[in-house]
Amino acid sequence: MESRAGFSFHVIAVLTVLNVLAGCAGRPEGVLIPTQTQAAGTSKVDVLVATTRRPTETPGVLFSGERGKEPVVTEIAVSIPPDKAREIGQVQWPSKLPANPAKEFATVSVTPLAAPAAQSWLKGHLGKSRRVFVFVHGFNNRYEDAVYRFAQIVHDSNADVAPVLFTWPSRGSIFAYNYDKESTNYSRDALEEMLRRLAKEPGVGEITVMAHSMGSWLTVEALRQMAIRDGRVAPKIQNVILASPDLDVDVFGQQLAEIGEKRPHFTLFVSRDDRALSLSRRISGNIDRLGQVDPTVEPYRSEFEKAGIVVLDLTALKTGDRLNHGKFAESPEVVKLIGNRLIAGQTVTDSDVGLGETLGAVALGTAQTVGSAASVAVSTPIAIFDPTTRRNYKDQVDRFGNSIGNAVETAVGQ
Repeated sequence: MESRAGFSFHVIAVLTVLNVLAGCAGRPEGVLIPTQTQAAGTSKVDVLVATTRRPTETPGVLFSGERGKEPVVTEIAVSIPPDKAREIGQVQWPSKLPANPAKEFATVSVTPLAAPAAQSWLKGHLGKSRRVFVFVHGFNNRYEDAVYRFAQIVHDSNADVAPVLFTWPSRGSIFAYNYDKESTNYSRDALEEMLRRLAKEPGVGEITVMAHSMGSWLTVEALRQMAIRDGRVAPKIQNVILASPDLDVDVFGQQLAEIGEKRPHFTLFVSRDDRALSLSRRISGNIDRLGQVDPTVEPYRSEFEKAGIVVLDLTALKTGDRLNHGKFAESPEVVKLIGNRLIAGQTVTDSDVGLGETLGAVALGTAQTVGSAASVAVSTPIAIFDPTTRRNYKDQVDRFGNSIGNAVETAVGQ
């Protein structure tokens, strides 16, 4: 039985996390009401949004956290403030409605789409790269949360993609963890079918899927189902990025095995100081969460290498996220890395992310080749450092010689 002191510590920790999670309260409701107000220097992001949520008649909300009977598709255009009026990695929520596009995110248009219109939208938004970028959000997200966050990621990453959001029925409540988890299960078939349809479009060249937190469970499950039904994941789905994945490490290993060897390239963003995943770990029976593991220790290091999975360790990265759960979207360096490299399917190694790199990313070790003739090149984990650590890094490398991994671990006190 847990001691009184241990129980008290747990209660305090939970209340602290819940208090932080509730910090977004007070935003105006109905931000998805289109505004006619315009401002100079703004950018527009058009997003195709597919959802398994139930529609609501509340103006500007569109969809609730309840489960809908069938998927619905909507085109939403979001206005992004001029660069001089915002910080990369941040969503500037309206303080009141209507929003001020000169300094806040604003909704430009909302257009419900039937299947043929959705196909036309896709054809019209495919760039020269012919890439589709699919985003699946995490726990405690309302419909508008997912729309604005994805619009921010697309804008800040500057990726040449057709952006598609899949949003599942999250109640947007810190007390609805179990409901949200079951809602991901409810949405597996819909996400699988959406990905299959995207892959069948002749104009689509390749697809990158990025999932955050609990959305990682939904995404990997949908891919697993596709592999079981079709014999493999659709070849056009080439890259899967799991950011702070709220996923049982044992379950993830089983899912990968069932997806099979002909699977997309996986990249993970992990952070050992992720407070939201600490709470999830406690709720889930103290089993390690995939997004919180230390990729430099065994058995994780060897298993990641054998599976050809690239892991980016963001533990040393400092952002304004008090839970350390959204670093992938709030860090300008990481968002640009997503747009410039990962969506394009480039393996990030110390050959292209080095001491002189403006991103400030340093590879721990070198790319390794594993397997047989059909081997895959993988990189060992990457740490993205705060400016002080970056300034001191060269001296540390000189002092510790060729053992870069050890030098980095010493520098950050791991």
